[in-house]
Amino acid sequence: MRRTRILTAVLALAAGLLAGAPPALGADAAKDVSITADTYTWKNARIDGGGFVPGIVFNRKERNLAYARTDIGGAYRWQQSSKTWTPLLDSVGWDDWGHTGVVSLASDSVDPDRVYAAVGTYTNSWDPGNGAVMRSADRGASWQKADLPFKLGGNMPGRGMGERLAVDPNRNSVLYLGAPSGKGLWRSTDSGASWSQVANFPNVGNYVQDPSDTSGYASDNQGIVWVTFDESTGTAGSATRTIYVGVADKDNAVYRSTDAGATWSRVAGQPTGYLAHKDVLDAANGYLYLAYSDKGGPYDGGKGRLWRYATATGTWTDISPVAEADTYYGFSGLTVDRQKPGTVMATAYSSWWPDTQIFRSTDSGGTWTKAWDYTSYPDRANRYTMDVSSSPWLTWGANPSPPEQTPKLGWMTEALEIDPFDSNRMMYGTGATIYGTEDLTKWDSGDRFTVRPMVQGLEETAVDDLASPPSGAPLLSALGDVGGFRHTDLAKVPSMMFTQPNFTTTTSLDFAETNPNTFVRVGNLDSGPHIAFSTDNGANWFAGTDPSGVSGGGTVAAAADGGRFVWSPAGAGVQYTTGFGTSWQASSGIPAGAVVESDRVDPKVFYGFKSGKFYVSSDGGATFTASTASGLPSGDSVRFKALPGTRGDVWLAGGAADGAYGLWHSTDAGATFTKLSGVEQADTIGFGKAATGASYQTLYTSAKIRGVRGIFRSTDKGATWTRINDDAHQWGWTGAAITGDPRVYGRVYVSTNGRGVVYGDTSDAGGGSDPTPTPTGACTVTYKVTNQWADGFQAEVRLANTGSSAWNGWSLGWSFADGQRITQLWNAEYTQSGSAVTARNVSWNGGVAAGSSVSFGFTGSWSGTNSRPAAFKLGDQTCTVQ
Repeated sequence: MRRTRILTAVLALAAGLLAGAPPALGADAAKDVSITADTYTWKNARIDGGGFVPGIVFNRKERNLAYARTDIGGAYRWQQSSKTWTPLLDSVGWDDWGHTGVVSLASDSVDPDRVYAAVGTYTNSWDPGNGAVMRSADRGASWQKADLPFKLGGNMPGRGMGERLAVDPNRNSVLYLGAPSGKGLWRSTDSGASWSQVANFPNVGNYVQDPSDTSGYASDNQGIVWVTFDESTGTAGSATRTIYVGVADKDNAVYRSTDAGATWSRVAGQPTGYLAHKDVLDAANGYLYLAYSDKGGPYDGGKGRLWRYATATGTWTDISPVAEADTYYGFSGLTVDRQKPGTVMATAYSSWWPDTQIFRSTDSGGTWTKAWDYTSYPDRANRYTMDVSSSPWLTWGANPSPPEQTPKLGWMTEALEIDPFDSNRMMYGTGATIYGTEDLTKWDSGDRFTVRPMVQGLEETAVDDLASPPSGAPLLSALGDVGGFRHTDLAKVPSMMFTQPNFTTTTSLDFAETNPNTFVRVGNLDSGPHIAFSTDNGANWFAGTDPSGVSGGGTVAAAADGGRFVWSPAGAGVQYTTGFGTSWQASSGIPAGAVVESDRVDPKVFYGFKSGKFYVSSDGGATFTASTASGLPSGDSVRFKALPGTRGDVWLAGGAADGAYGLWHSTDAGATFTKLSGVEQADTIGFGKAATGASYQTLYTSAKIRGVRGIFRSTDKGATWTRINDDAHQWGWTGAAITGDPRVYGRVYVSTNGRGVVYGDTSDAGGGSDPTPTPTGACTVTYKVTNQWADGFQAEVRLANTGSSAWNGWSLGWSFADGQRITQLWNAEYTQSGSAVTARNVSWNGGVAAGSSVSFGFTGSWSGTNSRPAAFKLGDQTCTVQ
């Protein structure tokens, strides 16, 4: 069920990184920039998991010391006291974004303080940098790096095999690393500080997933995939004599050295026709176990076998739990119980339907039992129970027919480890989470053991878009793999991702600025609609109808009042609709593939950008006209937004190092743009609540200013900037989306490419309460009920400054005559006591020039009569009512 979900997301992610990959740094200097970070506290909006965990590593010397690696989201260390994971690679910066992909981990069993990570995301052109081996002497709290002369592929095919990186358990200054792309076997003799190729290793591998793939993604040689030491063949301080190495070669998968790496030979008698995904050595009994698949994974695998090699006699034994003809999957996850070495477990990693399978043997592979069996098809009996109450979205909101169940036991289950100190604790990785149990031995007694998510703190979603509306939930997200979430509490895991429909990846979402109950999202789906709408602030969704030819989500924009939408999907040109997308019409004057956004005040105005040109529609998206503005970025790595509360105020970020790159501002709906001279590079732009005394909303951007890359904030319309993150909090690539919170000064939500949604709160007191506004001069109020139903209604209020002086803040009061109660109000703050209501400006709409107006809206309840208020007061002044 999730095969296409994950694969589609990975390829889309790769394409996104290609388009938005960090370019070379420029050299311009900016003025009036504080590079010292403000005091910010950074956290994740909790989702818990959300991506593939291909590796889990327990330290063999120290209890409760464990690590997990992800394919794009860094590495983590287990914190036993809280049973959570601590991120270790948040210090990876923009230029080295590829180093957030971890292809292998190694924990030193001699010195448990030492840990190593082999990093690099792609071996093809999508990743412009080479790989590296990171080394830490303080369990990942800080790192040193040894750059490699080749690339590594933490997000490439075959990434679930391994571990490719290993520390000699007797002489821990010696490490080995298996490389992809035909680069061979590498060794370090100085604790990872320097590396050299093992020149006499005889086989660099030859397996590629798809030789015809011209991108290099699926056509790369998967190389050398694991290294294992036989600790029994060495003594403390001396190099281990016997080393086994796995190679991606179906005819020559296992090699061995018996002289500490001086010479190597193919292990005689080994099985052929399969790739050895994993191995685990039971030195106590003298067995090397190997899990084989006919493909490299993590998505594919049609056949598989388990084999046992007797290290003393050289005897190979097929210990597969099922006949080869009965496999439709490959084996990969593999572990032994170090407390009971005859106990071995393995996974059918590519058993997508009806579920993954886990096998267990207590007699060294002589006999096996399964995690679940059929009773009378399609019914099945499970040896386990699933408890996903901590991450309820893992059910995917599904209601499958037997033999499928929800939640699934897993998919892409290539990581499987029994705690070496506790026979009852097991963890395994899936395509969405880490599952585990703490009563595993119930398996053998016939009782059911309990499987739960063990993933809190590990956040692995790739973020495409973010929205923080002025009312309702503080955050809605568009994510790869898991679609997206509505967070009503940032510290709690939402109960479910977006459903009806459940996109594999949500590519864009938007809300109506003056009616934030109305939301729209678009995304990718194998079959079904690619657009969905909500009228309750994203709590519930219903599918729209696709125009002809749509193949993917693209970008979407909601009119300021929610009355119409403009959509630029993949596979079709730009479209517009009134209502909720039951029918669409082609927009004219704008090219296919343009990025679209809406004006946040005028419901008829929409904007677009494509290949250096800015486009404007004033008729609700029916026709667009190209702006004459010049000097904008020529490529399509651009993101822009219109400012809430001011018509035609647009900010545009993006570009590339070989052309225009930076941040531009327009105050005339895109007719002209001014480039901010102090910003050398910028990739995102967002708005949040204004600082105390400021007349303009706070700006946020992921940018390079005065030679420094970071997350920046401006409270003075971009005149000056303050870096608000620091070198320990960089999260690799942050170029997809950013937004401030319109209700909380200083709060910013940052997209990452594999570390989920990160948000920061400031200790700056600049967001304190604004002084009570005391506007002077004449005022006029227009009160209009825009919708009414049996017990509720929606109204819009427009307050006009008909005097001669500008207002710097306003407070409007009235009384309801018929007992009406406001249930939700947007674009203003309000209080209601009995029938008396006071509406007060929010941070960004307090300034009202003479002759201008400001609007807000609300929903309310009524019974019997719903007459409009008779009088309105601006402070102590009575306004004219129209």
